[in-house]
Amino acid sequence: MESWLDLSVPVVSGMPVYPGDPQVEVEQALRVATDGVNVLALHLGSQSGTHVDAPYHVDSAWPALDALPPERFAGPAVVADVRGLPARSPITPELLGPALNLLRLQPGGILLLATGWSAHWGTDACLAHPWVTSEAMRAVVDAGVRTVGVDALSVDPTGDPDLPAHRVLCGAGGVIAENLTGLDRLLAAQREGRPVEVFLFPLHLPGADGAPVRAMARVGGRAG
Repeated sequence: MESWLDLSVPVVSGMPVYPGDPQVEVEQALRVATDGVNVLALHLGSQSGTHVDAPYHVDSAWPALDALPPERFAGPAVVADVRGLPARSPITPELLGPALNLLRLQPGGILLLATGWSAHWGTDACLAHPWVTSEAMRAVVDAGVRTVGVDALSVDPTGDPDLPAHRVLCGAGGVIAENLTGLDRLLAAQREGRPVEVFLFPLHLPGADGAPVRAMARVGGRAG
């Protein structure tokens, strides 16, 4: 039986943000009792919550969000199980090998990295997530993958100004989804042989470096 799963964190005032990014504020601007309608006022950065990064995020000469093809934001997904790594551990090409072998058979496929670090959302520990080496991201690009998602603040070490993994994938015209959650459910579906599709469509912000998304997964029924 087909099912839909939400992979997004809620957007609320005071939610975690990448160090230095704008804080998130959600306030009631209008109320039915006094204004006839309910309307929220939102203040947030383009990289708030569950979001995607366009190549423009790391290089002003690279494509902005609205210049990317829609297929970058949806497709069949393979989840790499990299849970259990210690804090600040590198994710190496060897750890991604099995998932990339599957993705080579799925043109347009999306790689999701299940680090388990979404369990630390809202705590200081979320800053110490595992990260993808530039060699591993090069292996991702060489496998034909152009969309990568992770259940952590970044694919690079938080605080690294060089963003090497970003530069490898974004330099190939790829996009990165960050702050996903609940990827363990997709791992369970994958083990059962159920197909997984992921949808990461961002807000339409012309010229943007990135935007929040409502990340969703559609999980198919068991084969046979």
